[in-house]
Amino acid sequence: MASDTTRLLPKQFGPLQGLRILSTGSLIAQPFAAAIAAEMGAEVIQIEPPKGGDAVWRQLEFVMEDADGGSTSAGWVQTRRNSFHTTLDLGSPKGQKIFMDLIPKIDIWMESSIPGTYDAWGLDDATVMAANPRLVVAHVSGYGQVGHPDYLGRASYDFIGQGFGGLMNLTGFPNPDPPMRAAPWTGDFITALNCLWSSLAGYIHSQKTGKGQVIDLAQFEAIHYLLSGTMVAYYEMGINRERGGNKAGLFQPYDVFRASDGWVNIAAIGSLFTRICGVLGLDDVEGKWQIAATDTESVEGIEFDAILRGWVEARTVKEVVEILNEAKVACCPIMTPKDMAEDPHYQARNVHIEWDDPQLGRKVKGTGVFPKFSDTPGEIWRGSVALGYDNDLVFGKLMGMSESEIAGLAEEGVI
Repeated sequence: MASDTTRLLPKQFGPLQGLRILSTGSLIAQPFAAAIAAEMGAEVIQIEPPKGGDAVWRQLEFVMEDADGGSTSAGWVQTRRNSFHTTLDLGSPKGQKIFMDLIPKIDIWMESSIPGTYDAWGLDDATVMAANPRLVVAHVSGYGQVGHPDYLGRASYDFIGQGFGGLMNLTGFPNPDPPMRAAPWTGDFITALNCLWSSLAGYIHSQKTGKGQVIDLAQFEAIHYLLSGTMVAYYEMGINRERGGNKAGLFQPYDVFRASDGWVNIAAIGSLFTRICGVLGLDDVEGKWQIAATDTESVEGIEFDAILRGWVEARTVKEVVEILNEAKVACCPIMTPKDMAEDPHYQARNVHIEWDDPQLGRKVKGTGVFPKFSDTPGEIWRGSVALGYDNDLVFGKLMGMSESEIAGLAEEGVI
C-alpha cells in the first residue's frame, strides 16, 4: 500500500484509496482497467512511450481540438481520467532501471504486450517479483502467456478477440447475414473489467499473506467466459450454437420492434405474457395463445408476433413504452446518445457529469463514475492530460529525482 509521504493524489477518496497501480499497456483493455480503479481512489501511474505515446487511442475516433492546438479523441477524454501520465522508454537500460526502482513502490502492475516482450528487456516476472514479493502482476494479451506456440505471438485487438472468443458467432442474424461485432470495443471493455477484478483479488490475497502473484489474462478467454451455457450445450448435447438475431427463440415476445418513430425492446416472460395479451385484447386462456408464448415458430406463434408488431407500428415509441410499462410489461426504447442525454432517469441518477479536462483546457461532459458507493464514492478530480504531463511529479516526488536529472533523462529520450 502506498506510503503516506509519497502519495501523489491531492486528496484521498473512494474504496481503493491507498492502492497504487502501475499501468504500462496501450490502447483500451488494460489501461481502462487501471483507469476504473483511478476513479475509485487508486493512485494510477500510466506509462507511455516518450515518442508519440499511446498515439492510436489518443486519436482513434471523434477527435477534438485540445488546448495547445493538437487533438484528442473523445474516447481518450472519457477513459483516461484521474491517472498520472508519465513517459518512459522501457526498451532502454536507463528506462529499465527506473522501472525496477519504481516496482517496490507499487501494489499492482498491469501491462499488455505480446508475451516475451518484458522478458527480452530483462523485466521478467521472477526479476520483478524479487524486487517486490508482494506485487500483483497482471499480464493482458490476446492469446495468453502460455498455450500453443503458434498462437502466443499473434497480434490481437478487440475485433480479433470477439471472433476468436466466440462472441461474434452469436452476435447478429442467422446465415447468410455476416457475424457482427459488439460495439464499441466490447471485447476490450470486457477484458478490462476482468483485469481489474482479478488484480484486486490478487491484491487482497497479497495483503493477507504477504505474497504476490502473476495473473495471465487472455482477452479471448475473458470474452469466451461470458458465453453462458454455449460450450456445455456443445459438449453434452452436441449443439453447435449459431446466431439467432434478437429473438430469444424459446419464448416470446423477446425482441426488437419498430414503432412509428423508432425502435423498442419488449420482453414478456412467464406471467408477463398474460399482461401483454391483456394490452392487445387477446384472451390468453385460449390454447392458441398459450402455444404462441413458447412455440414461436408455430402458426399461433407467428400470428401473435404479427399482431404485436402491428400494434407497436401503429404507435410512437413513447406511447408503446408508457402503455406497456403501465401494464408491468418490460419495455424500453432503443436509446440514442441524444435520448440518453435528455432522459429524466439518466438525469436523476446523475449518470452524465462535467469535469475539468486539462488537455482540452475546459470543462467537458460525459459519463460519470460507476457504480455508486454509499460511504466511499468515487469521483473525477482531473480529466485527461497531455503526454508526459506528470513526469516531474512522479519522477520527482515519488522517485526522488532532481530537476536536472529529469531534464537530462528527457534530453536523452528516456522519458
